[in-house]
Amino acid sequence: MNSKSHSIQAWQHQHQFANINNDGERNTRYVLYLTLITMIAEIAAGTIYGSMALLADGWHMGTHAAAFMITLFAYRYAKKHANNPNFTFGTGKVSVLGGFTSAIALGLVALIMLVESGVRIFNPQQIQFNEAIMVALIGLTVNVISVFLLKDHHSHDHGHGHDHGHSHSHHEHSHCHHEHTEAHSDHENDSSKEGHHDHNLRAAYFHVLADALTSILAICALLLGKLYGLNWLDPVMGIVGSVIISRWAWNLLRQTAPILLDTSIEDKYKNKIVAEIESVEDHQIADLHIWRVSADHYAVALSLVSHKPKDADYFKSKLKKFDRLSHLTIELNTCRQAECT
Repeated sequence: MNSKSHSIQAWQHQHQFANINNDGERNTRYVLYLTLITMIAEIAAGTIYGSMALLADGWHMGTHAAAFMITLFAYRYAKKHANNPNFTFGTGKVSVLGGFTSAIALGLVALIMLVESGVRIFNPQQIQFNEAIMVALIGLTVNVISVFLLKDHHSHDHGHGHDHGHSHSHHEHSHCHHEHTEAHSDHENDSSKEGHHDHNLRAAYFHVLADALTSILAICALLLGKLYGLNWLDPVMGIVGSVIISRWAWNLLRQTAPILLDTSIEDKYKNKIVAEIESVEDHQIADLHIWRVSADHYAVALSLVSHKPKDADYFKSKLKKFDRLSHLTIELNTCRQAECT
């Protein structure tokens, strides 16, 4: 029977790479309430007063409300399952997935605005300008409040880290003695180089910016229509807004998709790691994988070959200056002379 005569706590570690942003979660909830109230008011007013700009603003506020619900769900889910062993590297990518999903919703908003505005260009409707402008101003006020609620938190830094390592027993592989050693190291991010990236909250921030932009365009179109009879500007402004929002959605997709697909770190940084390791005499990299386990944390799986490999702590120390690496696993393979020449 295997006796537990020693503690392995020093070699164990957690995999909590989720970015907890309680202030961002709370303020997103406030923004959701404001958005729902304004959405109802603008849809009703746009329908009654015949303004496409108001209708576009109201309907895409509805999709933004759904996006904020996704944001809040992602926060709750990440915290609830932070210690769930079914998530190999924790729930660090939940907020990234939330941002990706919201980016798709943002793209749909832009598409709906484009289609509806195009229809209104060929089928113009009578607009009651005074009432429509009043409601648009109310919507803009709510949007500005929402922007400031989220602005202070969408790029807030949260540094954290821990450091530990463990090694496994030796075993034979055909002609080559294979010493399998794993080291795990978590380093605190250098906030001066790479801050906290909460893509979940960033998506919510872009949604309220889109609301504010559409409200501003609506007001401009309504004022010019009232003063100079340029009613065609109302749907044109909707098209302009859809193009700008599409660009925001695309940029957010470009930021989140590579993380979800486990793309590697940039080549320049990776090459520095390779140079640092292979500067050690008689040590050569056989395999190297670097991928993101959250928006800000990278995991590394490194396999080395040597006649006389150094221990795990030595390479932990060598790689400690690479502060973007949060989880490090090293495999050391010891080969006989005949096999490694």
